Order: sequence, then C-alpha cells, then structure tokens
Amino acid sequence: MSDLLRAPAEHKYAEELDWLESIDTGPKPFAWRLSPKMVRLFVLGSDRSDGLDREIAQKWFGDRSFVERAIVTLASDRGLLLIGDPGTGKSWLAELLAAAISRNSTLVVQGTAGTTEDQIKYSWNVSMVIAKGQSRESMIPSPIMTAMETGAIGRFEELTRSTSDVQDALISILSEKYISVPELDSDNIVFAKPGFSIIATANSRDRGVNDLSSALKRRFNFVRIPVVTNKKSETEIVRFRTEELLRRHEIELDVPPTLLDVLLRSFADLRAAATAAGSDDEKLESALSTAEQIGVLEDAILHSNFFGDSELSARTLASSLVGSLARRQPEDLAILNKYLHGVVEPRSKDEGGQWPEFLEGGRDTIATLS
Repeated sequence: MSDLLRAPAEHKYAEELDWLESIDTGPKPFAWRLSPKMVRLFVLGSDRSDGLDREIAQKWFGDRSFVERAIVTLASDRGLLLIGDPGTGKSWLAELLAAAISRNSTLVVQGTAGTTEDQIKYSWNVSMVIAKGQSRESMIPSPIMTAMETGAIGRFEELTRSTSDVQDALISILSEKYISVPELDSDNIVFAKPGFSIIATANSRDRGVNDLSSALKRRFNFVRIPVVTNKKSETEIVRFRTEELLRRHEIELDVPPTLLDVLLRSFADLRAAATAAGSDDEKLESALSTAEQIGVLEDAILHSNFFGDSELSARTLASSLVGSLARRQPEDLAILNKYLHGVVEPRSKDEGGQWPEFLEGGRDTIATLS
C-alpha cells in the first residue's frame, strides 16, 4: 500500500491481522474476524505472558479498561460512543476496532453541519431512477446501510457536529436494526445482519453545539477517553507516531531524547497554566493534546529535513511549537510569550542543555509573528 497517502488500518496491518486470525481459537461473536481477546491484543499489543511466536506492536496507547469496555459494547446490541477532547485518539481507536472486527474501517460518515439524513440511510442515482424508476438497483446505500447489509462496523465521526434531526435518524437504526425504504413497493426493508454495530465519536469541547437526545443517548454506551498526561505513555505515543512519519517520508533523522523531553515538559507546563487560568482569554485556544504535540514535532522534523541540515534543533522545535499553537493573535502569542519569560527563561538558566536555544527560537518566532 505504499502508493497510498494513508492506508486504512486493515491494509496497513493486513499481514498481522491475517496471522492473528490464523492462530485465533477463541469464541467470536457473530461474524467477527477476531475474538475479543485477539481484538484487544491487536490494539494494545502483546507481551511475554501472551505466549505468541511474534510480537504484536501496540497501536493505541491508553487504559486497557477503555478498550475492553469498547469491545464488550460492540459485542452487544448497543452502539459505542467514544467521547473526549480533540486529539485523544478516539478516531484511531475506532478505526483499529473496526479493522480488527470487520477488516473494513472505511464505512464512515463524517458529521458536519451539512450532514443529511441521506448520508446516514440512502440516496438515489438520479439518472437510473429516470431511466428505470426507483429500485434497489438505483438506490445508493450509505456507509451505515452497507455496514448493516454486511454485518460490519459502521463509523460516525463527530456525531455532535450533526444537527439533531440527522442524529435522530440513528435511533431507529440502533433500536430496530433496520432501515425502511418507503419509496419501494417491495423489498423495502434493509435488515442489519449479525455483527453490525456503530462506533461514533464526539468531541467533549462541542458540548452544547448539538447535544444528543435522551433517546439516542440510551442507545449508546459511552466510553470517555481522557487526555494522556502520563509522561511515559505520552512519550511512547509520540515516538510511535514519529517513527511512522520518518518511515513514510523515508527520512533518516534522529530525535534526541533531550529534545523530546523539552517538548513533553513544555506541553505539560502549558496544560498546567491552562488549568490554573481564570478565563478562556488566559488559555491557549489549542487543546494541547498529544495529537497536537505530535503535529509540532512532525512540523519541526520536516522543516529540519527540507530546509535545515537534517538535524533537529531546539530552535526549530520552539519555532514549530509557537507557530502551531498561536492561533489567536494577539491573545495566544501573549500567553506563549508569558510562558517563555516566566518558565523557560528561568529553566534555561538553571538547567541549561537545550533550553537556552529553545528560548531563543521561541522568542524569535513570536517577534516574527507579532
């Protein structure tokens, strides 16, 4: 799949999924390709106690209980709603689960203000309707309907971004497990096959945009994904994603542990400052998630590779951090400037190392953007 910009998980890890399926002797719910234990192992990786002949790499970093609850929910008749701050890995977890269970993670509806009920149920091929009339052949099934017909996992990204009437179209699908097609005289009901379920994601920062109705909430099991604040876990996530980036771009560049530590501590400092802030004006607009941390490092690596001397520096890292997090001007620039003067400057004097160059790079970027 090297000719794809981003291969879905079932293609990216196809060989690994084939191997897990070949050794899987556990009971499988419905038409699942892997048993629940193997799904968990695929997502969280293996250890010595699993007794496998090969190592399975960890792909999602988070609490084991979240993954287990998600898997149990998908084996029931309820939908799964992954909710959390931006960048907490909700969509990635949903993709991995769908890939392991159905070997198809691409049956996705993206929730926006413009999402319609047709995108959840079905629409029509107008030219075929004009030529032959309305029939199953001229109907265009939505990704959710396709998941129902094949007994697969359908995904609904950013559910709360959709309007309430569109959200409510899911109620009958989740409860009755069929879609009625009143335009047809016969063969006018599409029933879900065993194994069908829906994984939806929702941004906790979108609360109040389009809140879910009580009826829809009852049809979902909620799994809240917290922001990763454990330094060890966050380091593993950043390293995992960085290694993927380097392989994809065929870049040979080392990320010094000291610079990774600077990045992790900077985000931890900024999160602490946001928690202590008295108002939204005193907080960065950024969620300061692990995903944004990876984005900062990715930007710095690519800049170093294309425009530098192929060596990541503290100056470049600071420039990427300020450039990525300064979304509001002048508010975010003022917050970052305060951080540099109040935290980084004393630290650069006390600890030295990469901090003085990081301070200088941050100041220069703020001066350029101001």
